[in-house]
Amino acid sequence: MGHRDGAAAPTAWTRLAFVLTVSLQPLVVGCTAILPEQAGSLSSYDRLEPSDGLLTRAQVSVNKDEILSARTVRINPTTFSAATASAAGLSEPQAKLIANAVDRSLCTGLSRRFQIASAAQPADLTVRAFITRIIPTDEIAAAASSVTSVGMTVVKATGVVTAAIPSLRIPIGLGGLALEAEALDRTGSQKAAIIWARGANSFSRPRASRAGDAYEFASAFGDDFSKLLVTGASPFKTLPSLPTMDGINAALGGAPKESACEAFGRGGGVPGLMGGALGLPPELTDKGAPASGEDGEVNR
Repeated sequence: MGHRDGAAAPTAWTRLAFVLTVSLQPLVVGCTAILPEQAGSLSSYDRLEPSDGLLTRAQVSVNKDEILSARTVRINPTTFSAATASAAGLSEPQAKLIANAVDRSLCTGLSRRFQIASAAQPADLTVRAFITRIIPTDEIAAAASSVTSVGMTVVKATGVVTAAIPSLRIPIGLGGLALEAEALDRTGSQKAAIIWARGANSFSRPRASRAGDAYEFASAFGDDFSKLLVTGASPFKTLPSLPTMDGINAALGGAPKESACEAFGRGGGVPGLMGGALGLPPELTDKGAPASGEDGEVNR
């Protein structure tokens, strides 16, 4: 009889999981639609071709041979217009935090293959990125989503096994981010370019800030564009790459592989990762770029 009761428990929990999944299904479809559009920031749009990812809409161009022959790269600070920040209702410090997150991610990703040059040093490639649109996050809805995550425990006769059900976010006030970026050679000729856009959905990690989703996607963009330059191929048409020890160290707040990356500050480390998991505003967990770079110039 005890065996029968023990065997019935998994069935009951399985039914509960099914009911929860079905009842929450309408939330999954919530997403923010944001398309990559030419904003006039790039030196050329001639060779761009659609190259979408699972969550990202993008157009990409790359001269593979010349990109792969490059060994050094300089990262110009990501820029945005006052109108872009104002339209999203962001303060200038919030917009700068997003822009710096782009630069930090680019620097970490490009360090896989390139030597990173400082602002005063010559380089084979110069990377320029431009934030063209920010869709603000509803911080109240994001905060509510952070405290209503769903989980369950499946009890088996032999013990307890945790079965993760993805946290579903309230599909209200989802944010987004769009950028343009290019890599120029020493003569100023474009060798790679991307127009990139991503909107949040019900599975996106919420952060209680109007800058929350855009800040999260800033790192995703940096990963994608740096992969384009490291591999010479669209990041959406190549296999995912495993994290490197240098990348993990940087994410934990350690010194970056390339000293020039210090110009963009270090990651928030374990407190930053915990703050992100708890849905705290990035303004509380990221110190941003230092006041001045290694050459003494103000970064922004």
